[in-house]
Amino acid sequence: MVKLGIVGAAGRMGRCVVQAAQVAVDRVRVTTAVEAVDSPAIGADVGALAGIGAIEVPVTDTLQGADFDVLVDFTHPSATVEHAAFCRDAGRRMVVGTTGLDAEQRRCIEQAADSIAVVLAPNMSVGVNLCFRLAEMAAKTFGDEVDIEIVEAHHRHKVDAPSGTALRLGEVVASALGRDLDDCAVYARQGQTGQRSRETIGFATIRAGDIVGEHTVLFAAEGERVEITHRASSRLTFAHGAVRAALWLAERDRGLYDMQDVLGLG
Repeated sequence: MVKLGIVGAAGRMGRCVVQAAQVAVDRVRVTTAVEAVDSPAIGADVGALAGIGAIEVPVTDTLQGADFDVLVDFTHPSATVEHAAFCRDAGRRMVVGTTGLDAEQRRCIEQAADSIAVVLAPNMSVGVNLCFRLAEMAAKTFGDEVDIEIVEAHHRHKVDAPSGTALRLGEVVASALGRDLDDCAVYARQGQTGQRSRETIGFATIRAGDIVGEHTVLFAAEGERVEITHRASSRLTFAHGAVRAALWLAERDRGLYDMQDVLGLG
């Protein structure tokens, strides 16, 4: 039985992870639920908050003294770095779904993975990770004969753009073409932009309503185009992936992994 800790437990993703863990209750059990110190959820039963009924796990404001094997983190970059340091020092494994990490924050998590096992992935969905592989195949097949655009849409509350998933799609495609995404990405177009360069990879971002998450990679040639699209209708798809990653990670001692490793696609 894997003991699961959840930070941001009262948030949208945190509650979904609690629900997903209940589906796999024969293999995983939520034992720790943490929220920010000023959260009104402190003291509440995390199962009741998630709508699955009380599971006798109250929400607390600290990881100190907590009993868990794997910590699941869908919070924000600065908090995730602190949680990674805690897990490193405590010898606990960690699943990180936080997006918007800058280079230094990512480096902190990579350094923690020298001591503990970490799954770091911009998207825990099985379908999205399959799309990563399909996008790689398409890029290698088309080569430099197509224009490539990545379009993503999320709810109005999302604070980073483009999404971590969109950026990862861009990295996968750029790598398949022998390009550096930092050099070829175009994140905005306005005014007299001139003719599009085939060497660029364009990004378009939509923030509206309650869209859970949509991503499309478009490969457009003369006379035809191919679109690889993933649409998420429920955050539970990410939560089930996170629980799957936690179960997989429980058998590893140290190292940095992603969902491609978890799913055997790497």
